[in-house]
Amino acid sequence: MHFSSVALLLPALSLAAPVRQHPLGSHHKNPYTPDYSDPYDRKVDTVGEGLQPLPFRNGKGTTVLGPRNKAREQQDPDMVRPPSTDHGSLPSMRWSFADSHTRIEEGGWTRQTTVRELPTSKEIAGVNMRLDEGVIRELHWHKEAEWAYVLDGSVRVTALDTEGGSFIDDLQAGDLWYFPSGHPHSLQGLGPNGTEFLLVFDSGDFSEESTFLLTDWFAHTPRAVLSENFRVPPELLDHIPLSEKYIFQGQVPDSIDKEKPAAFKRSKLNFTHHMLEQEPKVSSGGKVRITDSRNFPISKTVAAGHLDIEPGAMREMHWHPNADEWSYFVRGRARVTVFAAEGNARTFDYMAGDVGVIPRNMGHFIENLSDDEPLEVLELFRADEFQDFSLFQWMGEVPQRLLKDHLFQHHPAAGAHFADAVKGAEKDSIKDLYYKSPEFEKASEAMVRDL
Repeated sequence: MHFSSVALLLPALSLAAPVRQHPLGSHHKNPYTPDYSDPYDRKVDTVGEGLQPLPFRNGKGTTVLGPRNKAREQQDPDMVRPPSTDHGSLPSMRWSFADSHTRIEEGGWTRQTTVRELPTSKEIAGVNMRLDEGVIRELHWHKEAEWAYVLDGSVRVTALDTEGGSFIDDLQAGDLWYFPSGHPHSLQGLGPNGTEFLLVFDSGDFSEESTFLLTDWFAHTPRAVLSENFRVPPELLDHIPLSEKYIFQGQVPDSIDKEKPAAFKRSKLNFTHHMLEQEPKVSSGGKVRITDSRNFPISKTVAAGHLDIEPGAMREMHWHPNADEWSYFVRGRARVTVFAAEGNARTFDYMAGDVGVIPRNMGHFIENLSDDEPLEVLELFRADEFQDFSLFQWMGEVPQRLLKDHLFQHHPAAGAHFADAVKGAEKDSIKDLYYKSPEFEKASEAMVRDL
């Protein structure tokens, strides 16, 4: 039996006669009214419940008289009415790709989220790209390493290693690739709908405009040099592009076997990985898949976690010691509170297509705002391994006396219940909706009677 959710109630439990505990999830009553009181700071799914946030909280606040962006307020309600536990001044850790500038090309587009769009995104930059069938992201390379996750459709990737070995593979939704710094590669949309993917680079300063492009290099090299280098007459080179092509419509490719050039030598390296085919780690409230250098050896600078968080469930309270977390929300809606020490904490809300950044060692959770819809999140790190610390596990492995002295020094009964709740010390990366179970009601009423 899990008592972790019960433990969250203990600091605020009354010593009065036993009462029926309210669920920790959303209430149907409109919380954005002057007479609404919620000392527990429950989540509110404003989008799912069709609510319009207003700055009312526990009898304080008032309406807004000036101009409003109601759609934006509804997407990020914890900016309008932050939890009472938020405090201090923290920079924004949220950005939406919907706010990124889109570069539109022949049969495709691209938009990026870098340190310029989101100043807290110092270690990682992201690019969202779409290619129609046969459309090519031209042969190129980067100063940074490139990690990518296929969001939809299918794509063909090509690459070359430092020993002259070539690599070609076709990928589907849920697959990923990794190209180390400086390794030349290309991307091409396959199938009738082409592809869309998320690109991740191991530097927040990355810019799509700084890519080293084949056509751009040709256009800025003297024809005489090109002629000598490729052993062709300079007149032949009168027909090359005069500027970069970047994204452009190409011929629909044939099978990989038919496309292989005569000089093809297969690389000893594997640049791709089928992330969603991994056996997941099953938690009480969802599934976790970790891909890093331990099961995808080439990925030395980017580690990733794929989270399937069930309706109402939450990614447990934790922190990452080795890198900033750069999160991409694939679907669903989430609430995240970031604890930054020195009494500072701030809550952010995210939707599909949003990016979140949490600096290393800052405590946080990811809560599915909806009790009806799943939440899918990618956690990315500029690191060779995925590492995190579970607050629940830590509390279970601390000597009980030390734990009680910290949290319940003046209330032994509450301390005993809390210590019992965490005694298993099992890491449960995604916690389920235990507060809705009959066991929760029974256990919490028993605790209140004891207190």
